Amino acid sequence: MSLFISNAHASAAGAAPAGGGYEMLIMLAIFGLVFYFLIYRPQAKRVKEHKSLMSAMAKGDEVLTQGGLVGKIAKIAEDKDFIVISLNDQAEVTVQKSAVSAVLPKGTMKSL
Repeated sequence: MSLFISNAHASAAGAAPAGGGYEMLIMLAIFGLVFYFLIYRPQAKRVKEHKSLMSAMAKGDEVLTQGGLVGKIAKIAEDKDFIVISLNDQAEVTVQKSAVSAVLPKGTMKSL
């Protein structure tokens, strides 16, 4: 059995572990900073931008939904959670405000 697995050798009795406890705290602090700057902060920024986008939508804006629909806002519901998007002259779709991914520049629908 010792052909593939080398025998474990015990360390000297009473030997102190290498380093103190501060290295672990420093590593945790570094991981916390990496997590904050690379994950949490960019995501919080995107959420803030999306909330400001949703609150700035008005009737007549051309929008793109997460499902890929492009249309013009025909009506904003009174509870302000849903909007009615006019896809063309005949078709209208009701979607949640949070499903809008972008507000397009005016005239985008005519160029499509």
